[in-house]
Amino acid sequence: MQIGPFTLPNRLILAPMAGVGDRAFRMLCRRLGAGHAVGEMVSSQRQLWGTAKTTRRSDHAGEPGPIAVQIAGVEPQAMAEAAREHADRGAQIVDLNMGCPAKKVCDRWAGSALMRDERLALAIVDAVVAACTARGVPVTLKMRTGWDASHRNAPALARAAESAGVAMIAVHGRTREQRFGGQAEYDTIAEIKSRLRIPVVANGDIDSPEKAAAVLAATGADALMIGRAAQGRPWIFREIAHYLATGTRLPPPATDEVRGWLLQHLDDHLQLYGEAAGVRSARKHIGWAVRALPGGEALRAAVNAIESAEAQRRAVAGFFDRLAQDWPRLPAANDELGAQAVTPGRRAA
Repeated sequence: MQIGPFTLPNRLILAPMAGVGDRAFRMLCRRLGAGHAVGEMVSSQRQLWGTAKTTRRSDHAGEPGPIAVQIAGVEPQAMAEAAREHADRGAQIVDLNMGCPAKKVCDRWAGSALMRDERLALAIVDAVVAACTARGVPVTLKMRTGWDASHRNAPALARAAESAGVAMIAVHGRTREQRFGGQAEYDTIAEIKSRLRIPVVANGDIDSPEKAAAVLAATGADALMIGRAAQGRPWIFREIAHYLATGTRLPPPATDEVRGWLLQHLDDHLQLYGEAAGVRSARKHIGWAVRALPGGEALRAAVNAIESAEAQRRAVAGFFDRLAQDWPRLPAANDELGAQAVTPGRRAA
């Protein structure tokens, strides 16, 4: 899998997720099998660059390369300026956000709203590619299939972006109108892949090794991008990598192993955010990790009332110590075999 001059170790990519995919989570997913990870969305508005949120989202200290920063905005020259700024700070890949469905983003005509104005979207692509080419930084693009079911213009926009110099395109198999509801579809991604020479990445509803293999078969994509399925289960990357290589499933991870991963993640998370903010923002990660486990709901409720980093860490460690007594390995995930509904001409389950 190649992005400009960078050869990735595999074709599994952690999706950019604002409020989730911070440096600590990206590094955890990389340790557990992701071949690449795209940073959280940052605004192209200069007045926001010095805020605590943007500074934290731009923090890639100690992170393995290539460093990918995603920028969002609506004004071509502001986007180009943001791209130059992040490249000068060490970004090795700049990703353009034309896929975010959030109302507060689309109301400003950023994110997936740009797919409604192809002229503006391509002006942004041209400006950012020009800015990044001068610094030897490849530009990638994340988008949806279109604004709604009547306007699936991703194939046309993808061809134009390739012609403008974009090095890779990731496509979420939903329109903006769907947000994260309904079913992802992969026919549009397959059409894009059939028309482009640059790498195309499939995204949307990839939540099991079987589904991953089926989506690759249905789309012909060069790589897969995984987002929500990695929340609380970051080892999904190594599970998928093993399945694609061997056709067999890994057994569920050892409970003690998961304990170690999550405690290391907590330490990294608190180092990034500090104790006051870190304890609160770590709660969602803990909740995702234990939601399907015996006693998980009780732990989640307890953790939501904890304000001390040490107490939070003790609660998580104690939970997994008790769980390991009855479950040396995690209970097997109740995955649907996603291959069933991912065949050409059919929507994914």
